[in-house]
Formats: sequence, C-alpha cells, structure tokens
Amino acid sequence: MLPSRIVIVGAGQAAAAAIDTLRRKGFTGAIALVGEEDAWPYQRPPLSKKYLAGALEPERLLIRPAHFYAEHAIETHLKRRVTHIERGAQRVRLDDGTTLAYDELLLATGSRPRALAAPGADLPGVHFLRTIKDVEAIRGDIALSRSVVVVGGGYIGLEVAATCRELGLQVAVLEMAERTMNRVTCAEVSAFVESEHARRGVDIVCNMRVRAIVADASSGRARAVVCENGSEFPADLVIVGVGVAPADEVARAAGLDCANGITVDEFCRTSDPRILAAGDCCIHPSPHYGRRVRLESVDNAFEQGTSAALSLLGTPLIHDKVPWFWSDQYDLKLIIVGLNHGYDTLVLRGAPAARSFSACYLAGGELIAIDTVNSAKDQMAARKLIAARARPNLDKLADPNRPLRDCL
Repeated sequence: MLPSRIVIVGAGQAAAAAIDTLRRKGFTGAIALVGEEDAWPYQRPPLSKKYLAGALEPERLLIRPAHFYAEHAIETHLKRRVTHIERGAQRVRLDDGTTLAYDELLLATGSRPRALAAPGADLPGVHFLRTIKDVEAIRGDIALSRSVVVVGGGYIGLEVAATCRELGLQVAVLEMAERTMNRVTCAEVSAFVESEHARRGVDIVCNMRVRAIVADASSGRARAVVCENGSEFPADLVIVGVGVAPADEVARAAGLDCANGITVDEFCRTSDPRILAAGDCCIHPSPHYGRRVRLESVDNAFEQGTSAALSLLGTPLIHDKVPWFWSDQYDLKLIIVGLNHGYDTLVLRGAPAARSFSACYLAGGELIAIDTVNSAKDQMAARKLIAARARPNLDKLADPNRPLRDCL
C-alpha cells in the first residue's frame, strides 16, 4: 500500500531528486519538505568556484525553479529545523513547535562542516563554506582583504584557494597531512595539483597543524594563523575546510541505527521500516566494493534520492552505482571514478607535465578506480570498465595513445 503522506527532511540534491521522482512516477499523495535554510534546493559545487567568484547568480544555483514546488503541490517548511522524530506517533516536531505527521519519512539531512579545534576559530573573519549565506559572508570579507589562509587541503580548500587566487588575493593553504587530498588520490596526483597551485603563487604547506587563530588588537578580527611549530601566516580572512560530518543528530536521538551516518540497506531503508535516508547523511552497503560506504557527492545524492523515492513507491531498486566525484581548479578538471581504497597497483596513463593524464588503481588485477585530469575520454570509459570489473592489460593500460576501452 502506498503512503498517503511523505515528509522529507533536508532540502538538498537528494531531496530534490526524491520529489522529482515521486511526482514524475505519478505519486499524488501529500509531500512536505523541511529545510533549515531559507532557500529552495540548490547545487552546492559552484559555491566554492563560480558563485564565490561572483560569476553566477543565486537563481542559477537552483536545482528546480521556485515555482516547481507550488506547481507540484509540495508543502514547504523552509528555515525550519526538525528537533524530534516521534517514531511511535509517526510525526516530526519542528523548532517552531509545528508537528508534521508522516506515513513514510525520508531523511536527507546532508552533512555539516567539521569544527576547527583551535582557539580563535570563532573570530570575525573566520569562515566555513557550506551554504549560500556562508559564501555571501566570505565575499563581503574578500572585498576587505589582501591575504587569505585556507585551513585544509581537500577538494573544498583547494577550490577556494584557486578562486581566491584568481580574485587577486595572496593565498596560503595549510594541510595537516603530508600531502593535499591524501584521502582520495595517490601521491602523484597530489604532487601535480600542488605544483599547479604553486606556479600560480599559492603557498601550500603540509604537515602543518593549526594551534590558534589570533586577533588584531584594534579590530578584533582575525589577523594571523599560528601553527604548532611556531609558524605564523598573516590572514585578513581565514576559510576552514577540514571536512564534513554526517548530519545524523536527529536520527541518533530517535534511536535509529547510526555509524558514521544513518545506517541504511541497499534500498535506503533505515532500522525503522517507515524511515528512509539518502545522500551525505547515510552509510549504505556497496555490493560492488563489498563494504559499507558513506559518499559525499552530488551524483550519489541524486542516485540515492531517486532510489529512496522508488522504495517509497513500492518499486525498490538496489542502489549500486559506481560513484564519481569532480573538482574544478583553475583550468583543471579532476574527475575521480570509483573508490581506490585497498589498491595494490597504480598505473599512470600519460605524463602529469602534459596536464592531461590518468591514474589507474587496481586491486588483484581489477580496475577499481581512476583519477583523470583533463582526460574526458578516460573517465567516461572507466565508468563502464569499473562497473564490469574489468582486468586490463597493464602494458596496454600504461599507453596513453591507446583508448582505455581497448586495454583489456
């Protein structure tokens, strides 16, 4: 029996995909959408790039135009937060006291920036970047700044560094690990990306742990970042990008199974059969990789939002797509297909000096992931090969002049 009323908590990509799928597949019941921001569901990837640079209007960020939700009879509760899930009564309570009953509940709460555990992290001039309002606040400070320190050398940190450098600021990136993007790429890709930033004047310093952010005595704003080895980096502006954590607090409080995110099965259902979860907030089984994963990607949020909607409609589909991620820095497009965890062999196709190459990761002879830099053909072919558990010939694989699809 189909539900008559669905409540969706969270207003990002997963929620938008679920709403679109439900209505497109003919669901005519009530749908309520609850979002903490005063904004319709929007794309987050441009926030650290074109939107931060002022090259994109807010309306261009929207996944669907504002009128879409009224036209499809979506009951919206924006700028509202769910404080409790009352599982027995099948309702959620909002921060203004409103209660919303549900037959089925979808949690698409996303993730939250990890805090910087250092004195001064709350000073004026110190920012995180996760929402439109975060970017607007950063842009206001950019106009008053000459130097910026970015804490964290992951995707977001490096994208912000590239954007700020192109806006004319002096930029330093502080990374506590031995290299940038160390959790997601090999050393060769990290070294290439670091060299590209360096030749544009960005100072990337690794093995650097922040001890404190210090304030200017007269203005009270941040003026420098001090590290544990005593190094001091002047900063009119500090942007913190040290990763995100799943926004699973309300699920935990409700007693749902959680472990580095809300635990779901291959159909996006939680430990409560009336509650589903999708996107950054949940950890799901990957039949392809044989383990549970939590993915922070637009593609995964879209796919899981769609899968959750199909489960709600009684036509469940196993969520088992090979994940992919991307990062734009300057004129570089880095695309990662698959997960490289546990690889035992690395094969480079092409030379980083050519600024178009790929890093192929294999485990037991099977291609499990690939990083491509300005190499669209490789990443498109890799999606099919990884999904098919292809076992390429290593000599052929190392030849950049041979199409990747012909390397078996």
